[in-house]
Amino acid sequence: MVRAGFAPVKGTRHQSYDAVRLDRAGPVGDRSWCVVDVDRQQVLRTVQHPSLVAVSAVPSPDGLSLALPSGKTAGGPVAASGATVTCDYWGRSVALDLLDGPHAELLSSHLGKPVRLAAAPRGGVVYAGAVTIVSTGTLWALAERVGLPVKELAARFRPTFVVESEEPHAEDGWVGSEVQLGPARVRVTSTVPRCAVVDTDPVTGERGGRVLAALAAYRPRDPASGDLVLGVDAEVVVPGTVAREGVHENR
Repeated sequence: MVRAGFAPVKGTRHQSYDAVRLDRAGPVGDRSWCVVDVDRQQVLRTVQHPSLVAVSAVPSPDGLSLALPSGKTAGGPVAASGATVTCDYWGRSVALDLLDGPHAELLSSHLGKPVRLAAAPRGGVVYAGAVTIVSTGTLWALAERVGLPVKELAARFRPTFVVESEEPHAEDGWVGSEVQLGPARVRVTSTVPRCAVVDTDPVTGERGGRVLAALAAYRPRDPASGDLVLGVDAEVVVPGTVAREGVHENR
């Protein structure tokens, strides 16, 4: 099983794609937009607002389409309003362009608070590495312990790529190495710390599941940070378009 994907709007459902184009900054289209509490100057994150995950965001020829499990939708152009807001994102000041369109009304109703859709600069609302990789061996090892399908676990951990590897957590040994992803190549920089977000249902956004506890039961914590880790972050060395069938371990 291989997978390639990202979320066009930060925190919303992680979408699967037949191919992902990587440039020097990472996956093109990844977290191009975000949801903002303008009054508090905050970018909404899944850990505080898990119901964001229930929003399916899909770029369209005329802008962006949003859909909720209830069937409610909003779509159309995402035009700049001329207003901006500067938010603190993990200690970084990020300037965001607030957008006009029907999306804010749907998001505000769903989240129960007034919010705006905003355009983010490349990498502006990305926590760590531009590219995240998890192996199939890792997902199978965890699936056996937690009793969830591998496909669902992949959606919970939200990697850019799921690569084929029989050895559980093989990717831990890739830190500092370069990995070929079809025509593209990335340099693996670090393991990925995990939090309670992985206990959020990847479709409904409801909290539940014991994924983090299952991970803690068999995985040693990072000796430097004390974090539970799964998967690795990477930076792009050679850009290219990566198709799902081209995602495999090939260092």
